[in-house]
Amino acid sequence: MKEHQVKLAILQQLSEGGFHSGETLGESLGVSRAAISKHIQGIQQWGVDIFRVQGKGYQLAQPMELLNEARLRQTLTSPFELIPIIDSTNQYLLDKQQALSSGQVCISEYQAKGRGRRGREWVSPFGANLYLSMYWRLEAGIAAAMGLSLVVGVAIVEALESLGIEGVKLKWPNDLYHNDRKLAGILVEMSGQAGGAANLVIGMGMNLRMSHQTEGIGQPWTSLSDVVSTPFSRNDLVVAFVKAWQQALEDYELKGMQGFVERWNRHDNFMGREVKLIMGSREIKGKVRGIDPTGAVLLETANGIEPFIGGEISLRQAE
Repeated sequence: MKEHQVKLAILQQLSEGGFHSGETLGESLGVSRAAISKHIQGIQQWGVDIFRVQGKGYQLAQPMELLNEARLRQTLTSPFELIPIIDSTNQYLLDKQQALSSGQVCISEYQAKGRGRRGREWVSPFGANLYLSMYWRLEAGIAAAMGLSLVVGVAIVEALESLGIEGVKLKWPNDLYHNDRKLAGILVEMSGQAGGAANLVIGMGMNLRMSHQTEGIGQPWTSLSDVVSTPFSRNDLVVAFVKAWQQALEDYELKGMQGFVERWNRHDNFMGREVKLIMGSREIKGKVRGIDPTGAVLLETANGIEPFIGGEISLRQAE
C-alpha cells in the first residue's frame, strides 16, 4: 500500500473540489511537481478523469466522495477492512478465510482484478463504484448455500429502498437491473467439505458514478447516478448494504429460502415476461413466474410451469 500513499493523498485533496496546483500538492506531500505529474498519470490509469488547466492546476472532472474509515467505524458493528487498492475483495477474503469471523467485510475503492460470474472481468475504476465482500460461515453446509445470491440480491434492493431509491429490480440469479440495464452483480464463492460448515465469500460490484466512456463492458449497463436524481453517499450505501446483508444472512440461517421467495418475486425484473434460458447448448423459451423455495427460476413453457436451477445458466430477454 505504501507505493499508493502519495496517489491516495493527492486524490484526498482533489476530492475536496476546486483546482490544486502541482506546486501546492508537491509542497504538502513533500515531493516535486514532476513527481506529482507522474502520480496524476498513475491515478488516471485507475480510471479517474482529471484535467489540468495551465496556471490553475489539477481538478477532478467529476466530484468524488472517498470512503471514510472513521465514519464507517462509527456506524458499522461488523468487522471490516477498507483497502483502497486491491486485486479483488472476494479473493482477499478467500485467502484469509481460516482466520476470519463470520460477517467480516472487505471494502475497496479500486479492484485491479475484479471478477464476476464464470470468471468474467468486472471493470472497476477508482472511486466510481462500490466493491464490497463479506465472509460468512454457514453451519448448514454447502448444499444449503444454493440460494444465497438471491438472498443477498433481495437485501440490496431493500437496502436501496430504505434510502429512498426505488425501481431497482432483480435478474435471476445474481444481478441487479434498472430499466433492463445491469446496475450490479453478485458473486458467491464457497468452499467446505460434505457434512461440514460452508465458508462463503459474497461479493458485490455496483456501478455508482461510472463514466459512459468506460470501455470493456460487454452488455447494457447503468449507474446509480442514472437511477436517482438526488445526491447519495457512498459511505451511507456501504453501511446500509452491510447491515442488510448481515440481517438477511441471519434470517436465511433461521428460515432458509422460504422467507425470501415472495420478496424476490416482488422485485423480479422479468416477472411475466417472455425470456429464453440458455443451459449449455439448450435454449428454453418461456414466461418467468418468479422463483420457488429452492431458489430455482420458474418458467411457464409448453409443458407448464417448470423449475430450472444450476451452474451454466444465462437468462436473457427474449428477442
